[in-house]
Amino acid sequence: MIEIGFSSSFKRAFKKRIKGHKEIEEKFWQKVEIFMKDPFDRSLRTHKLSGKLQGLWSFSIEHDLRVVFYFAEENRVIFVDIGKHDEVY
Repeated sequence: MIEIGFSSSFKRAFKKRIKGHKEIEEKFWQKVEIFMKDPFDRSLRTHKLSGKLQGLWSFSIEHDLRVVFYFAEENRVIFVDIGKHDEVY
């Protein structure tokens, strides 16, 4: 099982973009549960990023909502950003 940490930038982005939007927040936590069991589950569309975000990864909450993260250790990841495609890339 994957352990998740939240950076301060992620917490700010979550509060600004997600918190209070009940349906999106529920979907986020559902995807996090899947992610904790298997970060490469097909439904997440997890992929490695390139360019200025090289070394980071992303997975999808819904069509245009992404979580950006990195692997801190083998079974630990840090979420660093959440938002629409244009907000996080």
